[in-house]
Formats: sequence, C-alpha cells, structure tokens
Amino acid sequence: MEETVQKAVKGDKKALEIVVIEIQDLIYNLAIRMLWHPDNAKDATQDILIKVITNLSSFNQRSAFTTWVYRLASNHLLNIKKKNNASSLNFEIYEQQLSQGLSNSIDYTKNQAEQNLLIQEAKIGCSNAMLQCLNEDNRMIYILGEILEFNSKEGAIILAITPENFRKRLSRTRKNLHQFLNNNCGIINPENKCRCHKKVDSSIKNGFINPNNLLFTSNIKNTNLINSIENIQNEVSLYQSNPDYNTPRLLLKEVKRIVTTVSND
Repeated sequence: MEETVQKAVKGDKKALEIVVIEIQDLIYNLAIRMLWHPDNAKDATQDILIKVITNLSSFNQRSAFTTWVYRLASNHLLNIKKKNNASSLNFEIYEQQLSQGLSNSIDYTKNQAEQNLLIQEAKIGCSNAMLQCLNEDNRMIYILGEILEFNSKEGAIILAITPENFRKRLSRTRKNLHQFLNNNCGIINPENKCRCHKKVDSSIKNGFINPNNLLFTSNIKNTNLINSIENIQNEVSLYQSNPDYNTPRLLLKEVKRIVTTVSND
C-alpha cells in the first residue's frame, strides 16, 4: 500500500484509482456513524474522496496514510455537522422515544427471516441514533477511540489535539454513553424493558423503519443476526457488532470518473 500511495502522490492515475478503492469503505463507515443516514454518508464519502485526491500531494508520510485519510475525513464530517447546526436529538428526547411503543410480538410479519432482518435494522438504527445524541466532537472521539480502536496518539493526530485531551474526552464520553445504555438498553442491561424486537412495529408505524427500503440491513445476509445481538455484553461490542458496509454505487467506473475529473482540473 505504501508503494502505491507514493506512486499516486507522484501522479500515477492507476495507483490513485487503487488508493481510492482501498480507502472508500473506511471513509463511508466513518461517515455513516457520524451522519446516521446512508445517503448522507454516501454524499460525504464522495466529497471526502475528492479532498483526498486533491490534497494527496500534501501527504508528508509523518503518519500512516490511513491516519492522514481519517484526519481529512474527520475534519470534513465535523464541518458538515457544525454547518448544518447540531442534531436535535439528545439523550433526554431519545430516552422518551425508547420507552414508548414497546410490543412483545412483531405483528408486521410472521416470517422468521424477515423478522430477524427487521430486528437487526432496529438494533443498528437505534445504536447509531444513540451516537447522534452526543455532540459532534464527542461523537467523533467515541467512534475513533472505542469503535475503531485508535489509541490516544493516533486519535490525537487525527483530531489535532493532545493525547491527554483525547483520553480525557473519550473517558467522559464513554461514561455518558454507558450510563444512557445501562439505563435504557435491554441488550446492555436485561433489567431494562426496551428490546430490539419490541421496537420493530412502532418503528415501522412511525416511519423509522421502512420494510421495503431497509437502510442498514438490505445488503446483509441473514446469518446469525439474532445470535450476534444476544451475545452482546457491553456498549463497545454493541457497536462493533454492527456490520461494515461497502460504499454504495461508488464502483470502479465512478472512481475512475472522479480521478479523471479532478486530475484534469
């Protein structure tokens, strides 16, 4: 990868295509956790890829290439959220939503495979929605430090802060999210009433889940979905059990178009 990056920095278009293909999924998965909706994540991913291409000559190899990519991506995603104002969702509002519309059965369908997909859709959508209750900076720190497991040195480079600051903010954010999950999520704390399957019908009724257009599980094979939920024991595994996604519609042809367009500017 390092040799390919060096070739791309020197203007090799084929190497640049390979680099973009290699990094597009990691950017998309970061974006979907920050922005929640796959369509918004897709648009942001394309914008970030263009930034990577146009700024590639500034990569000085003082850090790993992926760390540099995450820094560009993080800056872009944080600027998007701040430009569009803070999310209206917070822990207090979301706690009220989780306590409402609980059902012991899924009446929408009795097909077990379809039920499993809907339960997984509820689980992924809900866990990502909880991230939206954090402010932008803390959300990014949690994603980088807990979900993606960057250490404090790497996280500090990505966010241009000190390692100590990264550790302190991650610790505070971890405690806040843990407290909310422990008080509300039945996966994390079995004493809580809320369960993913209990939220399916109300989520469909309120438009949070569209069974005909699943946002998070449409491309996932129905294999051990329920087992993956039942085996979750803490908030980190709650998020790490969410699937990684392939960047939609950004195939080789689209990558070539971006590379050609930007390279000719």
